Amino acid sequence: MLYNGMKHYHYIFTGSGLSALMTVYELACQGFLDNKSVLLVDSNLKKENDRTWCYWGKTSSKFDGIVFKQWEQALFANDEFKRVLDLNPYKYNMIRGLDFYTFIFNFLETFPNIEFLNQKVIDFSDLDQHGIVKTETETFTCNKIFNSIYNPSLALSQNKYPVLQQHFVGWFIKTEEAFFNADQPTFMDFSVKQKGNTRFMYVLPTSEREALIEYTLFSKDLLPTAEYESEIEKYISNLGISEFQIIEKERGSIPMTSYPFWKHNTKNIINIGSAGGWTKASTGYTFKSTMKKSKSLAQFVQKESDFRKFHKPTRFWFYDLLLLDILARSNHRGSEIFSSMFKSSSPTLIFKFLDEETTLLEDLKVILSCPKRLFLAALLRRAFPAIKP
Repeated sequence: MLYNGMKHYHYIFTGSGLSALMTVYELACQGFLDNKSVLLVDSNLKKENDRTWCYWGKTSSKFDGIVFKQWEQALFANDEFKRVLDLNPYKYNMIRGLDFYTFIFNFLETFPNIEFLNQKVIDFSDLDQHGIVKTETETFTCNKIFNSIYNPSLALSQNKYPVLQQHFVGWFIKTEEAFFNADQPTFMDFSVKQKGNTRFMYVLPTSEREALIEYTLFSKDLLPTAEYESEIEKYISNLGISEFQIIEKERGSIPMTSYPFWKHNTKNIINIGSAGGWTKASTGYTFKSTMKKSKSLAQFVQKESDFRKFHKPTRFWFYDLLLLDILARSNHRGSEIFSSMFKSSSPTLIFKFLDEETTLLEDLKVILSCPKRLFLAALLRRAFPAIKP
């Protein structure tokens, strides 16, 4: 179909990462795309295992078939204590990026009305009656645009909402001998030197001889690659591992901010994924949040036509904002905050809270397990900006 001489689609997805693929998948599963023309545009073919997603769940999901590894307990540690977390009724799930991409694209291939274009998007806009998308060589029109191309300048050009990064480098290694407890991932290990930041190790063992080991920070600035890798080497050595092979490497940086990206939505353009603030701001977790948001958006599209009506802030958005306010001012306090939470609180309650499914009373239980003065000071700064507690 042509519109003003340009090929026209019902929906165009600028970017084809997690949020775009999951939203297309949800719309297709609900039968809403049967008579719709859809175009996904991305310069990345999604043919490599470029990342690993983890999420906790207590019910089955559509992605159970591609879960690479699943755990029923996890370890939390700092330099003072260790605690094995019983996750029941939750399970901690690991999905490899390539497995997810393959699963979604194999499914989408059964829909002749859904196309993928391997080009870079250079511009898109809302022209009121329709949207327009430009690549380096072509221009298309559409009814609606789902944008997942993150524009960091939106959040970085303001000072009202802090912007941190969850940044990491991970090595998937294979050892000569059995070193890992395959039934117990390390959720957070703050025993590494903090160096004025919030820094921890994250270990996902897939067998007794294989594990993904990631050095992760919640901070404003990224590190040179060599610094991440040096810390991973030290950690592996401290585990007593001397002989190992690096099978894969991954690197990532996920924005952690409560900046209201949804205010940039228009009638015909919605920002999704990191571009829409879908990442859980306080933790950087993305997969579970995207599952919820994509399903909700798929249902919304079938009833509403104005994307400006989609987002509704919740109290959890404000909780995340307070934590980010603290970490932006005192980045070294992250270990203290997470340690106080996991030292005494029920893991089930914490995961329920992070899933934004708790009651107000349950919220209070989690919040009171954290350093109270820090959060009270952050609350006062937000309520009374002129006061400097």
